[in-house]
Amino acid sequence: MSEKKALVVDDEIHIIQVLAIKLRSNGFEVITANNGQEAFEAALEHEPDVIVTDYQMPVMDGLRLIENLRKQEQTAQIPVIMLTARDFAIEPEAIEQLKISACLSKPFSPRELLEKVKEVMVQAATA
Repeated sequence: MSEKKALVVDDEIHIIQVLAIKLRSNGFEVITANNGQEAFEAALEHEPDVIVTDYQMPVMDGLRLIENLRKQEQTAQIPVIMLTARDFAIEPEAIEQLKISACLSKPFSPRELLEKVKEVMVQAATA
């Protein structure tokens, strides 16, 4: 069995580094991107098993990224975890419409994120 691929997207490099270390140490191949446009291109190229993306980013924000992913056949079903600043709640309608698997507010622990990644991957596998 090949290792699972995770795409981690954030414009804060320290968040990418912490999450990449946590995921790699738990058997994931990690692809990273600094904004939504880079992430969209990486998702099409690598077809990750899960995507962890920030909401607020330059070039293309997290919601626009997910909208674009859902329009592509090869990325439409990838589970996505959205990271948000405490003050930026995402409307429940948007979560449902974009099929966002989970939302985590910053700050969060890397262990909390890892548990959420495992949870949404199990949900995706049984859907």
